[in-house]
Amino acid sequence: MIRWLIAAALVLAAAAFWLSRPQTLAAADLPDHAPDLANGERVFHAAGCASCHATVSGDGEAGDGLGGGQAFETAYGVFRAPNISPHPEAGIGAWSALDFVNAVQRGVSPGGHHYYPAFPYTAYAHLQLTDVLDLKAWLDTLPAVAQVPAGNELSFPWNLRRGVGFWKLRYLDTTRLDAAVGGDPVARGRYLVEAAGHCGECHTPRDGLGGLRRDAWLAGAPALEGEGRVPNITPHEEGIGAWSEKDIAYYLESGFTPEFDIVGGAMVSVQENFARLDAADREAVAAYLKTVPPHPDTR
Repeated sequence: MIRWLIAAALVLAAAAFWLSRPQTLAAADLPDHAPDLANGERVFHAAGCASCHATVSGDGEAGDGLGGGQAFETAYGVFRAPNISPHPEAGIGAWSALDFVNAVQRGVSPGGHHYYPAFPYTAYAHLQLTDVLDLKAWLDTLPAVAQVPAGNELSFPWNLRRGVGFWKLRYLDTTRLDAAVGGDPVARGRYLVEAAGHCGECHTPRDGLGGLRRDAWLAGAPALEGEGRVPNITPHEEGIGAWSEKDIAYYLESGFTPEFDIVGGAMVSVQENFARLDAADREAVAAYLKTVPPHPDTR
């Protein structure tokens, strides 16, 4: 009997190990693509890379480049943004295009371990591969930073990376969205909001396992770092229902609300990034947000 129990336990452990394995794309999955640096810069701003990965030293001093180090204190522990500059040792300079795609769209490191979803790869998984490749090409043109940030500080069981594999089975959707460049503005706006801009990561409440609640998409949520709330941006009266498309687009360009209040908090860097995009992209975001199902504020 004991032998059977041991055998069953081994089978279950092997099955769990297999199910939670990092799942990646292969080189054959990448298109033959000549990088477009201008588009890479556009994706860089839309994705808000500098908002998280800008250099912050251990004593909290801000520096130049994408050396990482910014700490995010959450209910799961402290996450620290890594160096994504093209430094060959401290950053991602030695990464291949495939390494980068698997990190950004599958949440898997070049060494084959899971990244925590504090890195919003669940949104970036919806990007077109050509946009991801263009982003890598753009990052490679930026200054290399030698800083190696401290690691994450997570408590049990969140410090068990293998468990992220099970989380991905439930929450990682790898369906790519239509970038719709020059096409349907609502589709383009959806791409910018749901994929590149990963707006839902902050503006949508989460369930008990940290996954986004699609039934309350963009309906506002507690700030992930524990203080305050991220506002509702659906067209509900408790959200931005009173804002016109022009109001939304102007806010993303200038930082001013229709009431002449000014953007604040973590949204400052988001707004500054969107201000660097084409007017058509800001208008597309506005068009999409007006089509989202209205939800009251979540509590």
